Amino acid sequence: MSQPPDKNNDLDAALRRMESEFGPRRPSEGSEESRPTARPGPGPAPGAGSSPGPIYGEARPIPTQPAPVLRPLPLSQPRATWVLLVLIGVIYLISGIRSGNLFQPSLPVLVLLGAKVNSLIADGELWRLVGATFLHGSLIHIFFNGYALYALGPESERIYGTRRFLALYFLAGIGGSVVSYLFSPAPSVGASGAIFGLMGALGLFFYLNRQVLGAGARAQVQNIVAIGFINLLIGFSSPGIIDNFGHLGGLLAGLIVGFALAPRLGVDEQLYPPVVVRRFPSWGWSAAAALGVALVALAILVPGAGL
Repeated sequence: MSQPPDKNNDLDAALRRMESEFGPRRPSEGSEESRPTARPGPGPAPGAGSSPGPIYGEARPIPTQPAPVLRPLPLSQPRATWVLLVLIGVIYLISGIRSGNLFQPSLPVLVLLGAKVNSLIADGELWRLVGATFLHGSLIHIFFNGYALYALGPESERIYGTRRFLALYFLAGIGGSVVSYLFSPAPSVGASGAIFGLMGALGLFFYLNRQVLGAGARAQVQNIVAIGFINLLIGFSSPGIIDNFGHLGGLLAGLIVGFALAPRLGVDEQLYPPVVVRRFPSWGWSAAAALGVALVALAILVPGAGL
């Protein structure tokens, strides 16, 4: 005696064939298969002994977006630093050749080429405020200043940009010459004032942007402060040999110009991934120009030391 075919078994077999060919089907919303079921506890599952049926609508992890990554900080390529180093080296060779001594150029030649001499500046030779920063009194002198410019210049130019770097360098150099003119009667030469200005401006940049740059910026500030303090201490321990007023004047001018021209870093979160951007104060160039005018006015209106 035959039994009628079981339609449920036929349907189950058809679903299995479709699953093997096309993959598991996704249940429609509101169907019983899409509803969550209680997780079975220990013990035999219901219907134990029967062949396990296919499981439809398994939960899959939802893909997540990658975490935002900050793009590299926009930096300028150093060019002016190498030009300054070449100029300083060429001018030293000229002074040494004219003096007949490459190890220590003579004072008359240095005065001729632009050393800071208070009486000559008072007579109107204001160009010496800049010319003195390109002269050096000995091979050791130019070696240390050249190495300091090589170490600080490229980083300063990358951060500030070439135009702001040049403004910073020359204003710091003039600031050192003016303060030396006002407080030191001795002739002097050297790029130390400009280099101290770069040091101060770098430290100020990292201090202003410590929130964005984090612990690395704080470490940079501490290192720069320590190096500056050591150099000032060495200078004041050797009075008459090192122009400490030139160092202090360059450092002060560098801090002022650095505050005016230093980029303020911020994170633009409107883009994905977020971008680190540089913003410059709108009043920066005006403040730098005002400092330059004030320095020249001081050299013109205030008598130099010893006059």
